Amino acid sequence: MNFPVLLCSCYELGHQPLSLAWPLAALQEAGFPVTAVDLSVSPWPEAQVAQARLVAISVPMHTALRLGVEAARRVRDANPEAHICLYGLYAHLNAGFLLGRGKEETALADSVLAGEVEPTLVALAHALAQGQDPATVPGVTTRTQDAAPVRVRPRYPVPARRPLPPLERYARLVVDGTHRLAGYTESTRGCLHTCRHCPVVPIYRGRFFAVPVETVLADIRQQVAAGAQHITFGDPDFLNGPGHARRVAQALHREFPQITFDFTTKVEHILAHPHLLQELRELGALFVVSAFESTSDAVLARLHKGHTRADLERALEVLAAADLAVQPTWLPFTPWTHLDDYLEMLAWIRAHGLVPNVPPVQLSIRLLVPPGSALLEDPENRRWFGPLDPVHFTHRWVHPDPRMDTLQQQVARIAETAVGQANPEAAFAQIEAVAYRTADRPPPPPLSLQASPEPPRLTEDWFC
Repeated sequence: MNFPVLLCSCYELGHQPLSLAWPLAALQEAGFPVTAVDLSVSPWPEAQVAQARLVAISVPMHTALRLGVEAARRVRDANPEAHICLYGLYAHLNAGFLLGRGKEETALADSVLAGEVEPTLVALAHALAQGQDPATVPGVTTRTQDAAPVRVRPRYPVPARRPLPPLERYARLVVDGTHRLAGYTESTRGCLHTCRHCPVVPIYRGRFFAVPVETVLADIRQQVAAGAQHITFGDPDFLNGPGHARRVAQALHREFPQITFDFTTKVEHILAHPHLLQELRELGALFVVSAFESTSDAVLARLHKGHTRADLERALEVLAAADLAVQPTWLPFTPWTHLDDYLEMLAWIRAHGLVPNVPPVQLSIRLLVPPGSALLEDPENRRWFGPLDPVHFTHRWVHPDPRMDTLQQQVARIAETAVGQANPEAAFAQIEAVAYRTADRPPPPPLSLQASPEPPRLTEDWFC
């Protein structure tokens, strides 16, 4: 079919982008000439942009959307006749801005998609190739037509990874002082849970879809053949379906007993499945990413996290019993987080020996409230947030204590300086000093830098 399609990814936390590999496979099966480019590691595809009839840009996260908007502008300037589609969580949430609704100037995008997008993207390409109105394609949102995110389980093809940049261009596992090539896959899509601040929630509304074990294993197999020694399961929550997670891990270990992996799961799943965690460790799990978010029960309740500070204590005990390291993620700056809460979080991290497990960027993260956020559904929460800043893809908010906004900016600068440095203790000490000085309180004594094994991690730190 003579209808060239260009797929672009902008940033996916240093992973080889699955958000390219899956649509690429679907479009190839449908017979389209398609090129996939990861703009985070590859130069601007000038020739492919000029030839493309459909340019689809993946924007699964806030950083990717900021970069994706710039990519869309460049495409529009270079090839005004191309149909530009942005797809992913943040595309749907920011559809009004991307499609230029209420504005006379040319829109950044002609359509947006979200949810299980592969069949819809193929249908969009067919419609455009045949000269049909894209607004008639179910699941496609345009300037004049709204469509809900696609929440129907598709047939998942094996992701097409061969055309993508090699794994050597992406994040690596650091363990026992060595760097190992790391792959990335997902065994489920969507999420069972409805945490108020999560961008998955407005798209999937508590639904998730399991990818067949055979498809997951086929994707892992091709990455191992390309040199991967470790796999990241990037599901929003690997243990949403605990039986499915066990089958996936068993299949991986049976075929590749030398391959290790990591996964993300909620605190409440850690507490509910201690024996499964021990089994996963035996099957090759090295560490767990878990959204601890806060040590304030009041903040956790606002976010509908489903756990308490006491649960964090128990989760650490369960993980220690399973010999699994943890990489807790945090949301330290919200309208409801007091300065004392921030100091308490730092003290808690220090007391539990987690300083090496927490990248400095995690201590700087400020709550994002994109349009459509579940936080806005609660009238009590809504009063905290100002008007939408469409250019920055978030509702504005100002902390009632000005010291907190100033502190966030200071911590962000420290975290930015610490990127790539191998001494998280030094950055943590700087953050402590700034935080305690802000509170006009004496800082705690210097950290005891006892020699201990560095926890396993990836070379690219998690952030939104």
